[in-house]
Amino acid sequence: MDIERDEDSDDLEGDEDSDDLEGEDDEDDEHEVRQIERASWRESAHDRPIKCSDIFTPLHSQRWGLWQHKRIRSVLTKGVAGIGKTVSVQKFILDWTEGENNQDICFIFPLPFRELNLMQKNAKVSLVELIQHFFTQIKDPEILSSSEHKVLFIFDGLDECRLPLDFRSNPRCCDVTEPASVDVLLTNLIEGNLLPSALLWITTRPAAAGQIPPECVDQVTEIRGFNSPQKEEYFKKRISDENLASRTITHLKSSRSLFIMCHIPVFCWILATVVEVTSEKSERGEMPRTLTQMYTHFLIIQTCIKKEKYTERKERDEEMIFKLGKLAFQQLEKGNLIFYEEDLRECGIDVTEASVYSGVCTQIFREEAGLCHGRVFSFVHLSIQEFLAALFVFLCFSNRERNMPDQQQTSQLSALFRAATLHDLHKTAVHLALQSENGHLDLFLRFLLGLSLESNQNLLRHLLPQTSSQSQSSEQTVQYVKQEIRLQMNSDRKINLFYCLNELNQHAVVEHIDRSSGALSVEMLLPGQWETRKFEFELSEEQLDGFDLQKYIKTPEEDLTEVLSPDDVLQKLLPAVTSALLRSCSLTEKSCAALASAARSTSCSLKQLKLSYNQLHDAGVQHLSDLLKDPQCKLETLVLKLCSLTEKSCAALASAARSTSCSLKQLKLSGNQLHDAGVQHLSDLLKDPQCKLETLELERCSLTEKSCAALASAARSTSCSLKQLKLSDNQLHDAGVQHLSDLLKDPQCKLETLELEDCSLTEKSCAALASAARSTSCSLKQLNLSRNQLHDAGVQHLSDLLKDPQCKLETLVLMQCSLTEKSCAALASAARSTSCSLKQLKLSHNQLHDAGVQHLSDLLKDPQCKLETLV
Repeated sequence: MDIERDEDSDDLEGDEDSDDLEGEDDEDDEHEVRQIERASWRESAHDRPIKCSDIFTPLHSQRWGLWQHKRIRSVLTKGVAGIGKTVSVQKFILDWTEGENNQDICFIFPLPFRELNLMQKNAKVSLVELIQHFFTQIKDPEILSSSEHKVLFIFDGLDECRLPLDFRSNPRCCDVTEPASVDVLLTNLIEGNLLPSALLWITTRPAAAGQIPPECVDQVTEIRGFNSPQKEEYFKKRISDENLASRTITHLKSSRSLFIMCHIPVFCWILATVVEVTSEKSERGEMPRTLTQMYTHFLIIQTCIKKEKYTERKERDEEMIFKLGKLAFQQLEKGNLIFYEEDLRECGIDVTEASVYSGVCTQIFREEAGLCHGRVFSFVHLSIQEFLAALFVFLCFSNRERNMPDQQQTSQLSALFRAATLHDLHKTAVHLALQSENGHLDLFLRFLLGLSLESNQNLLRHLLPQTSSQSQSSEQTVQYVKQEIRLQMNSDRKINLFYCLNELNQHAVVEHIDRSSGALSVEMLLPGQWETRKFEFELSEEQLDGFDLQKYIKTPEEDLTEVLSPDDVLQKLLPAVTSALLRSCSLTEKSCAALASAARSTSCSLKQLKLSYNQLHDAGVQHLSDLLKDPQCKLETLVLKLCSLTEKSCAALASAARSTSCSLKQLKLSGNQLHDAGVQHLSDLLKDPQCKLETLELERCSLTEKSCAALASAARSTSCSLKQLKLSDNQLHDAGVQHLSDLLKDPQCKLETLELEDCSLTEKSCAALASAARSTSCSLKQLNLSRNQLHDAGVQHLSDLLKDPQCKLETLVLMQCSLTEKSCAALASAARSTSCSLKQLKLSHNQLHDAGVQHLSDLLKDPQCKLETLV
């Protein structure tokens, strides 16, 4: 078994094999499907695999620069239902019995919590008697207390424990022969008061892990299930027909929710069962696309097996399924995964009838005989329980006169049974699911909404002929779910609602239009990820009236958002908008190709395209460059900040912008590794008479003085239209600024905005810029010199400049420049000048003190002062 360990937390962690253990952030109380879906795309950089057989082997951990080595006594293994915890325990024991691993252990005592639950609550037994109760072959009590015998206790299924495990109040017990309650024995054994030399292995669903005090656990591991290659391997082995196996894998990759759920081995088995049976009955072999559709097929399949194997049965399928649904619903309310005879009897299930646990129940509901001959029952997987619980609610609603329950009226979920219409039922279910902080009703809600589809109801009528049809349109529910998505701030709740749209056969794309500004935001769930992305657009006036998103993103042959990618949405919407803000939207080179293709449309009116914080790379920008050359392209603004670009992108864009048809006026490339070589291409572009660029942003692009020289040379050209130049966060130094200062004196220069924040400048740059800005031809209106070591001496040069009648500066930004009160006095004096045009002054993060602010306060009182903004 491969295990991975977090170096920072001493937890053990592993990859997603069902035979692997992994560490995870502390989100243990969330719904398990939510944990699986999130873990499917988030991997820890600290994860390191180790074998299952090595979970008690001391590991090294680097903390505070030191290597530590410690004995591992207790291991807590987490994992969602059906992920393989019990199988891992069985494999560990099997390897031990066959002499393959851990041969230093003399005795292994597996004590599942579901077995311990059957012990009499008030009975007092010693630890020796408890062991002998379950393992009658153990006669010699010295086995436990002898230091010569290494013993391992395995407590499987902590989440199934119905004992209080009261670590705070239970008395201390150190003697293996001292009688005590089972709860006292367990807490003292876990704490190390009893048999401190014994090893302990506890398995649990994540939600129950907190019952064990952290100080009682030496290592935490987690089983995450199948990773993507293992999913494919499973279906290739499980499905004998190679063509069908291949089609199944392809289908799964196109289906976000199904592929993620296949992390769970039990789910893979369910899906493979459905695929094989449905392909036998239909030549097309149409595969389920939603969870509800798949579980409905699975229920039908298991019922057919029941009919074939058991011809004599006392109850109809409808009655049996209704009772199982009632049991599932009641236990879902209580948060129980396992049940006992009294739970079954409460739902009218005949415990003595063998057929109850056969056929449909063999694969859905199971009975286990415990070590002490008690009977324990459970659904094969939590998701099956949630599906049957949703089916129970749906059956009660569709046949309310016959099925209305009479004992749920005091529970939180009782509101479901008071719904007057199907839409009311859905609204109530959505509301209850959103109230659940940890998503414990997420999957239940998806199933309940999915059961409202006519296609799923048609499947059910073959199984439950007495079920009345609910033909009400689901459109109201769809709009309600979309409304809730718009309102939700919690991303996990929002994402589950997107999955609900999947179950309703709707594109999981939600739009919001601000009609006052013409702004359109479109949010969607990224395929294969537990994450949403929001795209922002501006609509043309012609498109604003009566805008219908579905008209753009849905075609007759499409059913689900499972196959709708962000690129699809962008390609379909782009011709309708004038501006697209797609910052940090997980776009790639393919997205650029899709965008370029859409923007070539003769009807496209796109003028602004903002793609910052996406991994576009040079290959992606090549598509955009080709677009700029197209006569149909109307782009005026292109923003590509932090897109992993290099010099190649500069060359491609410069070539494109020389085209006579190119309309580009603003180009923003900040945060890319362009270097001086890349800027040389852009400088050559600025000299070209065809170039229309007015704004160029190259902040944080690894530039030096050479780039300043090249840009200054280019901006002297009579054809250059550059008005804004932003070069912040580059190592330009005073020498680089000297080139720009010389440029500002040139009559051809049209620069109005210059930003040089954090460019390693000193007082010299202030002197050079002040000298240049006195020139009658200088057009500079905005100057940003923040985060440079200018000091008061540097600001004195700028203050003298403000007094000059030729100075046109309206905005001066000097934040974090090591200034004092003296700078305030100098600037206040300058701003009193009748010729001073300064409207915005920003001095934050300087040591100005009250005395400095007093100078500025006095300035504001002066009638000559034109300041409108002071920061």
